[in-house]
Amino acid sequence: MISKNTVCLWYEKSALDAAKFYAQTFPDSSVGRVHQAPGDYPDGEQGEELLVEFTVAGIPCVGLNGGPHFKHNESFSFQIATENQEETDRLWNAIVGNGGEESECGWCRDRWGISWQITPRILLEAFTDPDRAAAKRMFDAMMTMKKLDIAVLEKARRG
Repeated sequence: MISKNTVCLWYEKSALDAAKFYAQTFPDSSVGRVHQAPGDYPDGEQGEELLVEFTVAGIPCVGLNGGPHFKHNESFSFQIATENQEETDRLWNAIVGNGGEESECGWCRDRWGISWQITPRILLEAFTDPDRAAAKRMFDAMMTMKKLDIAVLEKARRG
């Protein structure tokens, strides 16, 4: 059953592939029901996969195989808080290594165009550090990176 509040993500024809990848990659993720189109529609035919229910890191989602009309952009992203460099590397490498691409400051995009922020908790904590100079040093270090390096961020925070 689709939740009352669900993120709907538009895919050309590969919502199930994306859902399976997310379920394999992110903890607390799974693939739910797959719904076939009850009739023909502009970019598909009756019986084709139209909707895929899935969960990404505890967030209920539905993938809509709606055709090529709309593309994802960075104005929407999933932010995944990581606990250590191993988790940061694993998630980043899974996304980028599966046809995705790197971006700046801990952002990357998967092969379906969804943007992800793979963000160590230490960085999120630094943004609220009462020592604003330490927060700025860590922020400035982050601005030079693609995949975030926790050791470098911590060193910058310490000064």
